[in-house]
Amino acid sequence: MSSIKIIELGKYTTPRIVENRTKNWVEYGDDNNYYQTLIDAKESPTNSALINSITDMIYGRGLAATDAKYKVDEYAAALSLFNEECLRKICDDYYTFGQAALQIIYNQTHTKIVEVWHMPIQNLRAEKCNKDGDIEAYYYSDNWSELKHNEKPERIPAFSFSNSGLEVIVIKPYRAGYHYYAPVEYQSGLDYAFVEVELAKFHLNNIHNRFAANMIINFNNGVPDPEEQRLIESKIKSKYQGTEGEGLIVAFNDNYESRAVIETVQLNDAHNQYQFIAGEASQKIMISHRVTSPLLFGLPQNGGLGSNSDEILMASQLFDNTSIKPMQRVILESIKKVLAFNDVALNLFFKTSQPIEFTSAADMVSTNEKQQATGVALSKEPNISDKELTDVFNRLEELGEVINEDEWELVDERPVDYDNEEALDKMLMLASTGVAKPNASSEQDGVTNKGLKYKVRYQYAPLMTSGNSREFCRKMVNAAKVYRKEDIIAMGDMPVNAGWGAYGADTYSIWFYKGGGNCHHYWMRKTYMAKDASVGVDATNPNAEISVNQARKAGVDLPTNEPEVAKLPVDMPNNGFIQPRKKK
Repeated sequence: MSSIKIIELGKYTTPRIVENRTKNWVEYGDDNNYYQTLIDAKESPTNSALINSITDMIYGRGLAATDAKYKVDEYAAALSLFNEECLRKICDDYYTFGQAALQIIYNQTHTKIVEVWHMPIQNLRAEKCNKDGDIEAYYYSDNWSELKHNEKPERIPAFSFSNSGLEVIVIKPYRAGYHYYAPVEYQSGLDYAFVEVELAKFHLNNIHNRFAANMIINFNNGVPDPEEQRLIESKIKSKYQGTEGEGLIVAFNDNYESRAVIETVQLNDAHNQYQFIAGEASQKIMISHRVTSPLLFGLPQNGGLGSNSDEILMASQLFDNTSIKPMQRVILESIKKVLAFNDVALNLFFKTSQPIEFTSAADMVSTNEKQQATGVALSKEPNISDKELTDVFNRLEELGEVINEDEWELVDERPVDYDNEEALDKMLMLASTGVAKPNASSEQDGVTNKGLKYKVRYQYAPLMTSGNSREFCRKMVNAAKVYRKEDIIAMGDMPVNAGWGAYGADTYSIWFYKGGGNCHHYWMRKTYMAKDASVGVDATNPNAEISVNQARKAGVDLPTNEPEVAKLPVDMPNNGFIQPRKKK
């Protein structure tokens, strides 16, 4: 009598998604542990190499924004919520498991998201849909396979479905026929991944067993009881067998005629068959991952490594456009939803890890497209040499004046409000000098109808900077000079703060937008009155100015002006990154 055991390779199919009537959550897989099946599939060398490489490609070189230069504070807020570690884990989960999860932490009033952390998706199960088909919550357990009958996993509300301090947002793509869970990109290649796993185990066992038992010891004088059999077998194996593999067989027989006989089933051309199966499995796994060329992942291809750079370039661009970017877009959409809750709007993208020579930026139209394709910020840089830039700053320092306090008295100082400067010029009937130079009269200098002499100047304020202040702002603060309106307008014709204009332009209205987007400076209007009333009005005489404060006292009514002059760029729409408004 003999007993035969048949080892059957498992058949791995699409997981069953089960709505159990006795449970509030939806089971994923027959044993509610399909995520573990996906983890086990990474024992396949080809599958593991592709998953790790594609995950790195999705993350690239990290999160970036084409408008980061113009929205510095918003970009910093985004990076503080989504740090590198969190994003890498999200990309890993998304490709390995077909979806990923973020835990969202709010402030006490549920008015702002203060923290975002990665949450292992394999620990979550979706709650059954409500009547509208929405998933309102997810259930969390550290180990679903060992969840006891009386244990209740933690219920966590889904994003935007509660006022709780903690919510979860699940990132998954739309797949027809799937609602609760999304299949992985490489679903069709899982069977072949496990073929590789089983082939490896088979060969490993052969090596451990020296490919076959090389000795059989027959005892033909009767069959002892099981305990005595184990004792005899143990002694023989400890004496004749090494530490690796079952190199011998011990058989107990009633007599010689009933002795154990080993017959080898020969498999003709076995090595070629194994090689074919291994190659077929590897090829099918790559197809399931939509691999355009094995060389992109350091995998060999038929005929060797190959050296056709054009084919590699085309394969790289094709895989990036058809596989990587679509997955990145799904992840970015969820990130943008989270940021939108905090009123942060950015044109986000993942910086590519492709070599820059593999990009086709030359065929792209916009700067944003080129930046996303190459991962390099392509905002317009100053189109001038270092010497020319130095000359520009020297001219900037020459502008402005230092008030002679022996001759002029500061009688009014306030941030520029909504005074209509152009209307004031017209009402005072003063002529422009036509020359923007320090200590010369301004259109705003003049004499009121009561003979009061005044002059108006502006100072960059407040006279302080921070560690990340721009060079333009530092120079203006350090100079601590006052400027005519004409001088400030003239600055707008020079690249004194190159690259901070609309869409990266070198020049823009300094009068309106000061130090550019997100700048915290403004213009402080300073009104002076001549101490010596006999000083005449002369457009070329630096002492020929008197105070606008007296114009106010003389009854001059000042109408309102453009609001941009009064605002800090950081308080403007789009943080000051807008085109200057055209005059009517």
